[in-house]
Amino acid sequence: MPDRPEPVDAADEAAPATDAAPTAESPEYAVPALDKALDVLELLADQSGGLTQAAIATAVGRSVNQIFRVLQRLERRGWIYRDRHSGLYLLSTRMLDLAHRHPPLRGLVELALGPMRRLAEAARQSCNLSVLDAVRVRVIAQVESPADFGFRVRVGADFPIESTAAGITLTGGAAAGFLRRDDPMQPGITDLVVPVLGRDRQAVAALTIPYVATSFSEIGVDAVLRELLEAGHAISARLQGAGHDVTR
Repeated sequence: MPDRPEPVDAADEAAPATDAAPTAESPEYAVPALDKALDVLELLADQSGGLTQAAIATAVGRSVNQIFRVLQRLERRGWIYRDRHSGLYLLSTRMLDLAHRHPPLRGLVELALGPMRRLAEAARQSCNLSVLDAVRVRVIAQVESPADFGFRVRVGADFPIESTAAGITLTGGAAAGFLRRDDPMQPGITDLVVPVLGRDRQAVAALTIPYVATSFSEIGVDAVLRELLEAGHAISARLQGAGHDVTR
């Protein structure tokens, strides 16, 4: 039997007007419906798979009826979708799409993709571009290795700042202008990272090659690092206004 929407919560109704100035604790600032929606989005963002309506309600501390209309609205607006076979709710890619529509981020990706493609071709390795996102590092662009092997990082993936070479670089840890280290989480991977510098010469992004060393590797790590440095300089030059004619 399908869930029925609950009557409107009293707390969801607009609070009566008063002469007192609103405060953070006053009813004017309380938006329970918005809180419910954000709770659902944050919950689903942490899931590798989907969740049932009942599981979502339990996880966010709401009743099934309370969560019904929230799920319905989020699905209608395209933020989540429901698998018709399993009934599980999953997060859509709408947030990622929205982020990429934001002019500064969209412009950075557009400026970086040309040099990144040339880098992947020259180095025969995958590369990715990441930025700081609050207390995380988020991948915003990725180019596959043209070779038969490579280490791929999904666009939209996020990682703790302190555990990634990109995070260390973005927080000023690449004193020599680059960072090279064995990946502590992925044996056989050498992280090569250079900062992408904005107009104020501060790092706004990190360009990374997760270098895979195998008997099939066509180019040594030192040569790949040189290619990475050139690509980082090219993206920085574009970002600083040198123009789109920069090719290396």
